[in-house]
Amino acid sequence: MPSLFAKPISELKGVGSKRAELFKKLGAPTVGALLRLYPRAYEDWSRPVHFDAAPLDTPCAVRAQVLQVGGPVFSKSGVMLLRVRVCDETGAAMSFVFFNNPYIPNLLHAGQMYLFYGKITVKDGRRQMVSPEFAEADHAPGMRPIYPQTKGLSSRLIEKAVAQALRLLPDVLRDPLAQTLRQQYALCELRYALENIHRPPNEESMQVARRRLAFEELLVLQLGMLTLKGRSREESAFRVEQDCTDAFWALLPFSPTAAQRRAAAEAVADMESGVPMNRLIQGDVGSGKTAVAAACCFVAAKNGMQAALMAPTDILAHQHFETLSKMLAPAGVRVALLTGAVKPKEKQACKEALLSGEIDVLVGTHALLTPDVQFCRLGLVITDEQHRFGVRQRAALAEKARGTHVLVMSATPIPRTLALMIYGDLDLSVLDELPPGRKPVATYCIDSAKRLRALRFLQKHVHAGRQCYVICPAIDGGEDKASVLSYAQKLSRTLPDVRVAVLHGRMKPKEKDAVMEAFANGKTDILVSTTVVEVGVDVPNATVILIENAERYGLSQLHQLRGRVGRGKEESYCILLTDAQTEQTRARMRILCETNDGFRVAESDLKLRGPGDFFGSRQHGLPALKIADLNDDMAVLRDAQAVAKAILREDPGLEAEAHRGLRAEVRQLFSSLQSD
Repeated sequence: MPSLFAKPISELKGVGSKRAELFKKLGAPTVGALLRLYPRAYEDWSRPVHFDAAPLDTPCAVRAQVLQVGGPVFSKSGVMLLRVRVCDETGAAMSFVFFNNPYIPNLLHAGQMYLFYGKITVKDGRRQMVSPEFAEADHAPGMRPIYPQTKGLSSRLIEKAVAQALRLLPDVLRDPLAQTLRQQYALCELRYALENIHRPPNEESMQVARRRLAFEELLVLQLGMLTLKGRSREESAFRVEQDCTDAFWALLPFSPTAAQRRAAAEAVADMESGVPMNRLIQGDVGSGKTAVAAACCFVAAKNGMQAALMAPTDILAHQHFETLSKMLAPAGVRVALLTGAVKPKEKQACKEALLSGEIDVLVGTHALLTPDVQFCRLGLVITDEQHRFGVRQRAALAEKARGTHVLVMSATPIPRTLALMIYGDLDLSVLDELPPGRKPVATYCIDSAKRLRALRFLQKHVHAGRQCYVICPAIDGGEDKASVLSYAQKLSRTLPDVRVAVLHGRMKPKEKDAVMEAFANGKTDILVSTTVVEVGVDVPNATVILIENAERYGLSQLHQLRGRVGRGKEESYCILLTDAQTEQTRARMRILCETNDGFRVAESDLKLRGPGDFFGSRQHGLPALKIADLNDDMAVLRDAQAVAKAILREDPGLEAEAHRGLRAEVRQLFSSLQSD
């Protein structure tokens, strides 16, 4: 790309050092980055409407002739008011009102046509516009961009800087997309795309530009992810010679689901291939991921390999240890536990046994990552609730031995296409069915008027020997939202015969583990918590979860929280409490009340809110999408994935001259991932 793209933003006229820092805050330290700072929305001036057809309280453009500019009128408080009478092409008249703008008489002239942009409201039965923006009819913008802003840097200031950058574009602009590729997928050139995403004359031009830029963004992301996957394929790995999954399934007191058998078979096939497995097991809460992990550990051990399973908390690691021990110990597979809570002498003995090969499967937390934890023949690495681990942590355990098979597990249902996007470096297995006999959680939505009734419902379950969760969005303070500390106090006063405990993110890890352990052991009746409980130990005796201010959570998160109950044989309940009455809130709550299918919930969440939450978390090591919208661009994504695979088949290193621009973009996009 020409050097213009690398120029500091401060070289633009009107951008001093202070303003440059504000641009940097928005992710635009250079002119090139500024041109990639796309508008988040547009004011559409290209399709003016008549007064009578204009929607109320909705921004729109109207074309009108100025009839009269009134003189200033001052209120008692000193506010200056100016009324401008205008009429549209049908002859319909209206008043426009301006506050504290003495320049209006110099800017608007009787007899001239203008385009005005603003909201039409009704006052005293008459339509009006208050402080609309305006431009001469022959020089009005088509679609005016609205940019992401920060304090001290308005959308209009950004618009001016972008206009200047566009004027500086060279006549010949190197395009990272080859001409043949653009022709094949009907994509415009980069120059046209940049000009028409920032200053489109109409909706059609903007959409042409947006589609091209979305394609490029998704292509670069896919190239980067597939390149990561390709690198793992280059390494040698332990090869499984004997598939003994049937022998493992025979050990279990229950029959595995078809999905569990399929996921285990896919993983074992990877381990038989001679190249490292890099697979994601994605399944809804209760779909049986642990059994699949145990099957893989069994196969690894019977083929002379050691396996390691890493969980995000001590208590979850302990639960996995107990589960795997029950499943594997009868077959002679030796399982051990290593966490921060293990005593020093036991830790040392465990490390020595691990190095000597006396341990087949090691379960633990981040403690597994320390340099002194050494394996003699590590062949399989499993991470549970992988979204709790960063990219670097995911890789660190696998790097303890060359060519290690990697299996990651997630209980966060994500639509398949989005999963392929986020985890492009992983092959995907989906557990899309629940074990037979698992009861769905009955879900109800109520308002605060029924809160006391709901609390009595919790009390009833406690008296029957059950346990409950209450989820609050805040730890303390906040008038408009429930907080854990105050809620627990009030709950203890309302239900004095109930044992209440609190759990939140400010507590030390040992404190959190102690609280969860007490709850798991039945020493607490109701646990009042923030979302830190979202990924936690199984408590089969917990049958009710009450979620306060439910409108503050995403659907997928609410579903994840709901998964805390319904793990035993008893009927379980989820109560969503919200006073929000918007149509979107009602629609979201209705989805949860109608289905327990996590994938259906995730699809709905994606449609309602977009993929921001999935990409917003830097846990994945991926940047947020700037312009692609996975609600609207699924077809573009499929095309981009196909093109990325085709390019890498011919040019794995993106060394060809035609791919130079793409290689530079991939490197830039993944620089944070590589440095992590």
